[in-house]
Amino acid sequence: MSKYDLAIIGGGPAGYVAAERAGHRGLRVLLAEHNHMGGVCLNCGCVPSKTMLHSAKLYQYATHGEVYGVRTEGVQFDFGPLQARKTRIIEQLRKGIGQLMKKSKVDVRNAAAQLAPDGGILVDGETLAADNILIATGSAPAQPPIPGADLPGVMDSTGILECQEAPKQLVIIGGGVIGCEFACFFGSIGVPVTVIEMLPEICPAVDAELAKTLRRELGKKNVTFHLNAKVEAITADAVQFSVNGEKQSVERDLVLMATGRTPNVADIGLEARGVDHDRRGIRIDDRCATNVPGIWAAGDVTGRVWLAHAASRMGEVVVNNLTGTPDRMRYHGVPGVVYTTPEVATVGWTEEAAREQGWPVKTAKWPMTANGRYLAEHENERGLVKVVIREDTRALVGVHLLGAACSEMIYGAASMIETEMRVDEIKDLVFPHPTVSEVMRDAVWSLYP
Repeated sequence: MSKYDLAIIGGGPAGYVAAERAGHRGLRVLLAEHNHMGGVCLNCGCVPSKTMLHSAKLYQYATHGEVYGVRTEGVQFDFGPLQARKTRIIEQLRKGIGQLMKKSKVDVRNAAAQLAPDGGILVDGETLAADNILIATGSAPAQPPIPGADLPGVMDSTGILECQEAPKQLVIIGGGVIGCEFACFFGSIGVPVTVIEMLPEICPAVDAELAKTLRRELGKKNVTFHLNAKVEAITADAVQFSVNGEKQSVERDLVLMATGRTPNVADIGLEARGVDHDRRGIRIDDRCATNVPGIWAAGDVTGRVWLAHAASRMGEVVVNNLTGTPDRMRYHGVPGVVYTTPEVATVGWTEEAAREQGWPVKTAKWPMTANGRYLAEHENERGLVKVVIREDTRALVGVHLLGAACSEMIYGAASMIETEMRVDEIKDLVFPHPTVSEVMRDAVWSLYP
């Protein structure tokens, strides 16, 4: 019987990154993936949705270019070339992952796998032995029990990526990251969008002030929000909901169910091996180890952080611990991004969460419109940076950005937080001018001149 140092179930960002790292370090690795390599992020999540959002952004620039001195006529949005380009990008990246696996000498099996009851894993009915097993089975769109959710024209975030034409009217149930990104895409190309959110504000994990500002900015793009709203039913031509007990209804063509995701914990043999889990995910420690020695878990299946880059880092943590380098996950330094226009990027503690920790904190806000580069490139678009400082240690503990290209800047803030940089150290950094990134330093200086 073949024996592996590490067997991985799932070829998404946690699984394939762990496989590449482990193979590169000389471990004998098996990776089983029943679908395409790359997981949700590459195939029906991050990459295709960002490809579509970029096209919508170009359309917005083309149709609103007069203020920049660019006049256009007859601009149209065509789903055909968009979908073809999206498919081409996905296939190119899939091939890249395949080449990485070959280079790292990973044994890849295109088949479903599960934990074998007596040890090892089952792949296509064959039991394979492994000293360690990493479960990285990811997640799937949540399916809330809403009457009418099975009607034609009701889609999840995977199905709506395959749209071949713009709907006449889109209703999105859920105002989280996924809901807001699709609202931005369709609203930007001229589709009237209604977002129904049960909480008092969109994107609950985002700083409250930034979330409110984002909602107002999206309102400029044909997007209407209903907060504190409960969906009652979906009919053939409408979505019925209530706000504080008041019944309302909105007409619909398509409906997007953007009500979150659920970990893929079913049918992988967790019960037989006694792995601690529930519907919220597999329980792990900060090394990504489960309660069963030799069984590890990483990514969405743990229910810890629903981010591809966090999943990849978790896979690396597992491999480091297996190869003699003690490592652990430090979630406070993991950045998150909402890829709307404008973008939201955040890392560390919000002001509210920091105060709940009992820390004395100071905060500062700095408008993007006070920044020369931002003002030159973004007409009539608000932006904001908010920094959170612990007063007792003068350490930066949170950075929250709203504006264009914030996703490309947030790694710098993550580095500052991960290395526990203090105010005086940040003030000594030299940022290139003119760049939007200067707003982070400006905000710190405004607190400690």
